[in-house]
Amino acid sequence: MKGVAQVVTHRAIRGYNPGMTEASPKIGIVSLGCPKALVDSERILSKLRAEGYELSGEYDGADLVVVNTCGFLDTAKAESLEAIGEAMQENGRVIVTGCLGVEEDRIRESHPGVLAVTGPHQYEAVVGAVHEALPPPHDPFQDLVPPEGIKLTPRHYAYLKISEGCNNRCSFCIIPHIRGDLRSRAANDVMYEAERLANAGVRELLVISQDTSAYGVDLKYAESDWRGRNVKARMTELAEALGDLGVWVRLHYVYPYPHVDELLPLMAERRILPYLDIPFQHGSPNVLKAMRRPANQEKVLERITRWRRDVPDLALRSTFIVGFPGETEADFEELLGWLEEAQLDRVGCFKYEPVEGAPANDIADPVPEDVKDERWHRFMEWQRRISEARMAAKVGRTIEVIIDEVDGEGAMGRSHWDAPEIDGSVFLNGDTDLSPGDIVEARVEHADDYDLWAIRTTSD
Repeated sequence: MKGVAQVVTHRAIRGYNPGMTEASPKIGIVSLGCPKALVDSERILSKLRAEGYELSGEYDGADLVVVNTCGFLDTAKAESLEAIGEAMQENGRVIVTGCLGVEEDRIRESHPGVLAVTGPHQYEAVVGAVHEALPPPHDPFQDLVPPEGIKLTPRHYAYLKISEGCNNRCSFCIIPHIRGDLRSRAANDVMYEAERLANAGVRELLVISQDTSAYGVDLKYAESDWRGRNVKARMTELAEALGDLGVWVRLHYVYPYPHVDELLPLMAERRILPYLDIPFQHGSPNVLKAMRRPANQEKVLERITRWRRDVPDLALRSTFIVGFPGETEADFEELLGWLEEAQLDRVGCFKYEPVEGAPANDIADPVPEDVKDERWHRFMEWQRRISEARMAAKVGRTIEVIIDEVDGEGAMGRSHWDAPEIDGSVFLNGDTDLSPGDIVEARVEHADDYDLWAIRTTSD
């Protein structure tokens, strides 16, 4: 993902006011990496917009460009450096921020002409660098930004970040080094933001953090007042409060700690979506130990069985790593067996890639690249077969669909089981009278490995 157009042109930016004067300084932004980084970009833009800056969707229309980088994997670092180079070539005035910003020397060695470099979630530093390079208008209007802030997602869904950083020390990850330890937001702060988003027309909130299950540990689960109600800074209580807003609530990056079981009643009551994004990463105890993964993995399969008994519609999505140092063929076969028993709905898989500074680099017995590649293909085919069967079981059912896009051929949306951009889609051919954000009921007529085709049965 690169280029200003990827973020600013193809994703609706709320609060854009084409009536601003020609004298207003214009900012472009390239936002790379995960949804957590996207939220950082939204905060930066909201602050700049409040100060009177205009937003540009093109390189040549911007007075400067902010590049929010990713620095988790070497391939992501290379992509970030390429994006910086593209912005320098197309515009020439570039401020760099984000995870790769902790490697300022590396950035300046490749692109010595960048105006400034800041690290992740350093909002004030980014805004200060913009001020220095491009002073704000003399008389900014404070009502230029809508109450919900500037969003880079479509109008009907938004990411809700509840914490920064992470207390885990997984051997393959350098996120704590880049973003620091867990820092949770007060529960009422999260709830007021969520309420503003819902009041602005957002119909789906995607709750994100590095470790959503650990939310509030650093605050000792402190309570705070929201609309005369004390809400505890804890995942279950926060999910319960979010469920009162009347919008879809989807939880991401949930580690399988014991209190995750408390969410199932909320899903059964449809207070939150029956969807859990749990990064299991592997199925072999030997590999999980080498990865230093948190939470009790040994009884996860038993818990999945119990979860599905309590909430039959529960969708489980996860990510896995194959080719981790020391992974044997027996470990990999154990992973495939784990998948077969778990029957996950949505799965992503990555070939292990060394990350500079990660302890996993010191583990003996690296897996050869051709073996990684072979295991990855075998894994994906194994999961494709599981997904095909699970999708086929949905044919004939009537489901809710939130609409994402509409064109001359029909509408495309998602079910309760699908997060935007990472899971499958539901296609409503011929339904051209819908709009993004509509929620309709539809009967599933056909399924393939990952997507559904349905016929609408109700209006929004």
